[in-house]
Amino acid sequence: MQETLANLPSSCQGSYFLPMAFSEGSPMHPAYGAGHATVAGACVTILKAFFDTSDVLAKSADHKVAFKRLGKDDKPIAFRAPSNDDATQLDASKCPVYGKPEQFLTLEGELNKLAANISLGRYMAGVLYFSDYYDSLRMGEEIAIGILQEQALTYSTDPFVLSVPTFDGDIVRIGNR
Repeated sequence: MQETLANLPSSCQGSYFLPMAFSEGSPMHPAYGAGHATVAGACVTILKAFFDTSDVLAKSADHKVAFKRLGKDDKPIAFRAPSNDDATQLDASKCPVYGKPEQFLTLEGELNKLAANISLGRYMAGVLYFSDYYDSLRMGEEIAIGILQEQALTYSTDPFVLSVPTFDGDIVRIGNR
């Protein structure tokens, strides 16, 4: 069912603004870092350091769905919203298998999406500015990279290198170079 302007409460009629949780609208304070966004950026960066983020969501020949490297019998899964009015569930059965690897659902993309969803919650409510989300994710990322670099110093007899993809698309290498 499509909601029309006539169905909205009188306080919302005649306005093109989206409804907000707080009546004063945008924040009444200066911008500052968002704690939940900083923690999300740090946690996701640590997860990216420990897992192969290029893994793709795929169904194997034995019908198990997981993030994995694609084998010859694996089918990548793509989801899209159904075309009917009941858009409460994603439909994998009608999705095409895309031919371009950049269109697959990767672990990195899903982790970045998770961090963004955690971080954007209070921005949409009108409590924080967009720059708070953007900069706080990267601040958490820098904190996590610093922790990983510090931890790498304790492994001086066991040479290793971690490659961590950043939110900006760069790769940071941590460990013995």
